[in-house]
Amino acid sequence: MISLAIPEFTTWEGKIFVGVLGFSWATYMWEEYLAYRQRRVYREKKEPPVELKDIMEKDSYDKARAYSIDKSNFGLISGAFDQVVGTGVMVFGGYSVLWAMSGKVVEWLGFPASGEIPQTVMFVGLRSVLSTIINLPWSVYFTFWVEQKHGFNKQTPGFFIKDNLKKFIVTQVISAPVVSSLVYIIKVGGDYFFIYLWGFTTAVMLFLMTIYPSCIAPLFDKYTPLPEGNLRTKIEALAKQIDFPLTKLYVVEGSKRSAHSNAYFYGFFKNKRIVLYDTLLEDYTPLNEDSVESEKEEVKEKKTGCSTEEVLAVLGHELGHWKLNHVLKGIIIFQVNLFLVFSVFGSLYKYSPLYRAFSFTQSQPAFIGLIIVMQYVFAPYNEILQFLLTMFSRHNEFQADKFARELGFSEKLKMALIKLNEDNLGFPVYDPLYSAWHHSHPPILERIRALEPKAKED
Repeated sequence: MISLAIPEFTTWEGKIFVGVLGFSWATYMWEEYLAYRQRRVYREKKEPPVELKDIMEKDSYDKARAYSIDKSNFGLISGAFDQVVGTGVMVFGGYSVLWAMSGKVVEWLGFPASGEIPQTVMFVGLRSVLSTIINLPWSVYFTFWVEQKHGFNKQTPGFFIKDNLKKFIVTQVISAPVVSSLVYIIKVGGDYFFIYLWGFTTAVMLFLMTIYPSCIAPLFDKYTPLPEGNLRTKIEALAKQIDFPLTKLYVVEGSKRSAHSNAYFYGFFKNKRIVLYDTLLEDYTPLNEDSVESEKEEVKEKKTGCSTEEVLAVLGHELGHWKLNHVLKGIIIFQVNLFLVFSVFGSLYKYSPLYRAFSFTQSQPAFIGLIIVMQYVFAPYNEILQFLLTMFSRHNEFQADKFARELGFSEKLKMALIKLNEDNLGFPVYDPLYSAWHHSHPPILERIRALEPKAKED
């Protein structure tokens, strides 16, 4: 029988418990208030604003509004569920229960009862299984109801199961040695273990960034070289124009999973690669195949994706991020923040009240301490940091748009943004407070205004 695991409020662990749970609910209420403001915009803005009359058709606007309402309603319910589950984990000592269960399983498997590393690996595995089971119904509903209702889902149930199973297996294969190493470093690293922890984590991150595109991503999607032709020639010329060290150019078959589109680059130093989603390319994606009506007459469906010049404009924006060192700046910010978190963890990981607040009265597992510090102790800091990073990202997006504009892609980038917004059913009107808190990319109207010739230079 599961009992409440609420510590006495007058103790330090009780104060920590109240602080963590109270901030969790305060954050949740703040997020719901912002979501309420945006839902009010969806309800009230039934007609496109005057400034959108030449940008978005009424039919597209209505579809985007309906899609946004469905996503918002889904978020309202799933968010409330997640908050209740999170509260339950705190109130009933979920981490300590799962830790004890993990210990029994590893002991049954023949590992020593005092072995913290195998118990931690088992804890992470069981936690992942439970998380998958809890979230699966929500994922199924969103994919096969919300996304499918609005024409985005392209997955069959079989593909969905296979895809998620592969993700789970790959995650466990990667996490087991990483988690084991983290615990080992904490245990044997001495007073300055957090420096070694930071160095190891940085090395793992760079390693995964290196092998992910070549070894992991192809397990889920098909990557093929972009065929020779006008688009490839112009992309290579654009890369040469700005000294981007392009070595490979791929198209990924994203259309088998979703109708959403994207483009990105990756790689270190002089080995850069560009990846285009097939849904981004107007004359490439399977979504643009001819359809046959009931009369068996072939008619051309409205194309999705962008023309060659528009794809170049999108890449001009993406390559602007590289040229302006936005990616490098992001990595540096991440590493400085990670070092700060590990430094604080180095000071707190032996602090008993922190563990007792989460019902760990008999032991102080290193990895549990890391979770508590990163997820709960740093929660207020993380909220502020996330807002600042959102502002930083928006600034970077405007800078990348300006870079594309200086390359001569102003009009084509505007057309591409309008097309992609329509293809992805992006609603163009947002509550200012909601947008400022959530949107790492500026809303389309702000970006279009900034691309106008009369826009002021930064």
